Amino acid sequence: MSGLRRPLGVGAVVAIVLASLNLRPAVVSISPVLGEIRADLGLSAAAAGVLTTLPVLCFGLLAPLAPVLARRWGLERALFVSLVVLCVGFALRLVPETWGLFAGTVVAGCAIGLGNVLLPALIKRDFADRIGLMTGLYSMALSGGAALAAGLTLPVATAAGLDWRGALATWGVLAVLGVLVWVPRALRPDPAGATAFGAGAGAGVARSAVWRSPLAWAVTVVMGMQSLSFYAVNAWLPEIMVALGRTPEAGGWLLALCNLAGILGSFVTPVLAGRMRRQRGIGIVLVVLVGSGLLGLALAPGAAALWVVLVGLGQGGGISLALTLMALRARDAAHTSELSGMAQSAGYLLAATGPLGLGLAHDATGAWTLPLLLLVAAAAVQGVAVWFAGRDAHVH
Repeated sequence: MSGLRRPLGVGAVVAIVLASLNLRPAVVSISPVLGEIRADLGLSAAAAGVLTTLPVLCFGLLAPLAPVLARRWGLERALFVSLVVLCVGFALRLVPETWGLFAGTVVAGCAIGLGNVLLPALIKRDFADRIGLMTGLYSMALSGGAALAAGLTLPVATAAGLDWRGALATWGVLAVLGVLVWVPRALRPDPAGATAFGAGAGAGVARSAVWRSPLAWAVTVVMGMQSLSFYAVNAWLPEIMVALGRTPEAGGWLLALCNLAGILGSFVTPVLAGRMRRQRGIGIVLVVLVGSGLLGLALAPGAAALWVVLVGLGQGGGISLALTLMALRARDAAHTSELSGMAQSAGYLLAATGPLGLGLAHDATGAWTLPLLLLVAAAAVQGVAVWFAGRDAHVH
C-alpha cells in the first residue's frame, strides 16, 4: 500500500489546513494592537520585544518534546492536545492583569511549538508521495493565518467594541474549531506515531549525525534566519508604519499584504525546489527579495506597499524552502526527523533574538532605520547559509 499513489483524503487535508491556520494568529495578532498594549501597560519597546519574543522562544524549547509526545500518544492525539493547550493560552489573555497577557502568550507559544513539529511529521507520514503539494498547502495556511490575524484583528475589535484583550482572544474561536475537527482523529489509534519520528535502532545514529554535520547546521541557520526575519517583521511592522505617519489600521493592512504575498511565495517555492537538484538559485532569489524589501522600507518608506510585497514573497518562500530542505537533505526517515527537530529547535531559538533585538535597537536609537538594516544583515547571513544548504548532498 505504501507504494501506491492514493487519492487525497478531503477530511485529512481540511484538518491539516485548519490546524496549520492556527499556528500563527496567536503571535501575529499582537502586532496590530501592540501600540494599545504598550500604552495601557506602559511597556517600553524592549519590553514589547520580550512579549513578541516569548512565543518564538517557546517554539525552540518545545520542539524536542514533540517527538516524545508523538511516540507516547500518537501524532493525532498529540496534535489534538496542542490545540487544546492553544485554547487555554487564548483564554488566559482575557485575564485583566499583565501576567495574563504574558502567561497566555507563553502557553500559546508552547502549543504552537508542538504543532510546528507534529504537522510536518504527519504530512510526511500520510502524504509521502505528495510532499511538495502538501508542504505548499501547509506553508500557505501558515501565511494565510498570519494574514488573517494581521488584517482582521484591529477591524474586528473596532466593529465589536473590544479592547486589545478581547481582540487577542477572538482568535481562540479558530482554535476551538480546530479542536472540534480533531476530536474524531484523536480517538483513532495511531500505530505509526513512533515511526514517523524515526524511532528504532537508526534514530540514535541519525541524531548523532545531524548535530555533527555542517550541512545540517547550514539548514538550521536558513531556518533560523528566515524565522528571525519573519517574526521581527510581524512583531514591529505596524509600529514602524505608525512611526512613519500611518494609522494603526494602515499598518495592520500592510502587514496583512505582506503575509498575503507570502501565500504565493510559500506555494510556488516547494514545487520549484522539489524539481531541482540544487536549491541555491531559488534560495538566493528569496533572500534578495527580503533584503531589497527591507532596505526599501528603511530608505524609501513612501513605497511601503511595494516593499512589503517583496518581503512577503521572500519570507513565504523562505519557510517553504527551509521545510523542503529538511526533507531533501536527509537520506532517510530517521535523518529527516532528526534534522527537522534540530533545525526547528536551534533555529527558533536563534529566531527569538529578532523581535527583542529590534526593540532594543529602537530604544537605543529612537528610530527604525538601524533595526531594519540589522534585518538586511540577517538576510545576508541567510544567503550564505542557503548557498551551502542548497547543494546536492545529504546529511551523513
